[in-house]
Amino acid sequence: MRYPVVLYPDKILKQQTRPVVEITDEMIQLLDDLYETMLAHDGIGIAAPQIGKNLRIAIVALGDEEEGEEVEIFELINPQIIQKKGSSVDVEGCLSLPKVYGTVERAEEVTVRYINREGHEMEVDAYGYLARAFQHEIDHLNGEVFVDKIIERIAPEELDAFMEEHIDD
Repeated sequence: MRYPVVLYPDKILKQQTRPVVEITDEMIQLLDDLYETMLAHDGIGIAAPQIGKNLRIAIVALGDEEEGEEVEIFELINPQIIQKKGSSVDVEGCLSLPKVYGTVERAEEVTVRYINREGHEMEVDAYGYLARAFQHEIDHLNGEVFVDKIIERIAPEELDAFMEEHIDD
């Protein structure tokens, strides 16, 4: 089922989420619904609060099938960042804040521990854009929104020019 995306400043986006205590059929369906909603809104990540659910669940999917790339999908239940390294500044946007963009400083590398839909504990080391996406979505689960961390706001009409100018950063 495709959900509408909750828009900022809805209060659910600023709430700490509840951990998942049991993986039920409803939780599996929620993962599927999150993924479908994320795709429908052209996102690379989405967290349960963004569809009005106060649960510690998020999805991150990177890769572009249309460009012939394999899409790697991470279904994160109760994720936590257990290690961070380095620092980088890059542009971010958010499904809950349409047409809002800005630069945000994040760790360049992270190790994330989470439970997958089968109930197995997983750990992934992520770098670059994937690390950024994990941090952005886990922030949502902690009641944090990227606009609270913006260094430099970028107008939508200036986004392409900014990205072109900073392609080698």
